[in-house]
Amino acid sequence: MASGDLERGGSNVKNRGNSYNQSSSSSYYVENNEKQWTSWLVPMFVVANVAVFVVVMYVNNCPKNNQGFEGGCVARFLGRLSFEPLKENPLFGPSSNTLEKLGALNWDKVVHGNQAWRLVTCIWLHAGVIHLLANMLSLIFIGIRLEQQFGFIRVGLIYLLSGFGGSVLSSLFIQRSISVGASGALFGLLGAMLSELLTNWTIYTNKAAALITLMVIIVINLAVGILPHVDNFAHIGGFLTGFLLGFVLLLRPQFGWVGRKHLPAGARVTSKHKLYQYLFLVIAMALLIVGFTVGLVMLFRGENGHDHCSWCHYLSCVPTSKWHCGN
Repeated sequence: MASGDLERGGSNVKNRGNSYNQSSSSSYYVENNEKQWTSWLVPMFVVANVAVFVVVMYVNNCPKNNQGFEGGCVARFLGRLSFEPLKENPLFGPSSNTLEKLGALNWDKVVHGNQAWRLVTCIWLHAGVIHLLANMLSLIFIGIRLEQQFGFIRVGLIYLLSGFGGSVLSSLFIQRSISVGASGALFGLLGAMLSELLTNWTIYTNKAAALITLMVIIVINLAVGILPHVDNFAHIGGFLTGFLLGFVLLLRPQFGWVGRKHLPAGARVTSKHKLYQYLFLVIAMALLIVGFTVGLVMLFRGENGHDHCSWCHYLSCVPTSKWHCGN
């Protein structure tokens, strides 16, 4: 893993890197009579990601497999769990060969090797300790609050489908590097928070401040993706998927509906949802179906997204005098 292509991972690895602000957890939530769920799925996701990373490092076995060309293993006291040389992987993790062997996203293997499962397995792999910690802290701050509000089924679906959506878009545009990381799924949660605020707009107070705060957090995190070695296509794909899923899965009933049991007999009951909420839901569902269908068809036909969008490479890396983006 040379230091050359690191973000979602190590050498030739696009790491779905993050800088999620802790305040991105839902600070604009309005108290009402809705059920509060106990969060258990998000903590399980965290445990699963950590466990997978330990297994990856065990399989990597740096003391046995490292040839010493880039230096010695780091933290050798960990035995076979020690990290690859920092010149190969500055994120304190395994080699790119190990990640590829265990399920990293690889366009050639997905399209020509009948290994579509990599679109899912890459979400559970991380390039190193730094990458893992950044993603898991973000997942805790964002995911637990969402799960408490909406339950494990809806939040779990958004997380997994957003990760998958990020992998599909990443595969269409990044075809010469492998990619790992849960950042697409995490950006999906951010996107769902935004659409949840928009579709439930009428029940919130301080909505303008909440919208501005959330937009600033999202823009900053997406802006990090234009740095070299970061797989911003996974971020964008995950964000768009989560944004659309939020309109479908995160509708809240109006306050009048929530309190209908306490109204006097014969009082007019407010409808459960607004007309615009149903409109958003239908449009979002249609866009999701079309988006996944077109994306998967293009992917398995072996098409390159850059052939259809000549400027899209700037979404993932903007060259400056300090760095270049290569291919």
